[in-house]
Amino acid sequence: MTDIDALKNELVLANRILASQGVVDAFGHVSVRNPDNPKRFFLSRSRSPELVEMSDIMEFDFEGNITDGRTDPGYHERFIHCGAYEANDDVQAVVHSHALEVLPFSISSVPLRACLHTSSPIGTEVPVWDIRDKFGDTGLLVANVAQGRDLARALGKHKVALMRGHGFTAVGRTLGEVLKISIYVPQNAKVQKEAIALGGDVKFMSAGEIAMRDADGPGGKDLFRAMQYWASKAGCSHMLDYGKKK
Repeated sequence: MTDIDALKNELVLANRILASQGVVDAFGHVSVRNPDNPKRFFLSRSRSPELVEMSDIMEFDFEGNITDGRTDPGYHERFIHCGAYEANDDVQAVVHSHALEVLPFSISSVPLRACLHTSSPIGTEVPVWDIRDKFGDTGLLVANVAQGRDLARALGKHKVALMRGHGFTAVGRTLGEVLKISIYVPQNAKVQKEAIALGGDVKFMSAGEIAMRDADGPGGKDLFRAMQYWASKAGCSHMLDYGKKK
């Protein structure tokens, strides 16, 4: 059996890091699959990520139902996570963000492409999911299982999908990997926009370069070094030692 408390601690830390890095604000969320029951996942109750604590973490199934007896309200868009986990067994963690930097690429014909080595996990192509294509006029929120599954189909085997006029969803093989992806995708978007504004041609990462970096494994060689930095910035370095204290 996995140490579920340690995993929940890591999830709390992920919430704090994403908030500290500006990937989420009052809105947005991160989840992790339950390794002891892969058809369930852990996600906070409806609360701003910066404020999430261990006691806020709840368990859900792929229909968005709470499975641990809690009665707290869940995030309205928990179906994003449901769809991603259900569609791909390799997905172990999911982030949903409204980062402003990526939004121009979600509403224009200019594709978001990897141009920073740190954002190589986005691959050679980033799909854009438009909820209106299948569901007509909505509030742009993923509010039910059908919409979550449709987003998951657009995501496919990619690690990032943009959501038209909304934000992005990222998935990873570990919590650390999805954190790194989610932190560097907005930075990649910012650099790409600035390069385009300079005029001339923009050089993006090649498929070979992306494959070489992916070969280093989830999050790359120096992920723990990055985790230490992010945790320090979030004032949560002590949370990295959770397992050592038990």
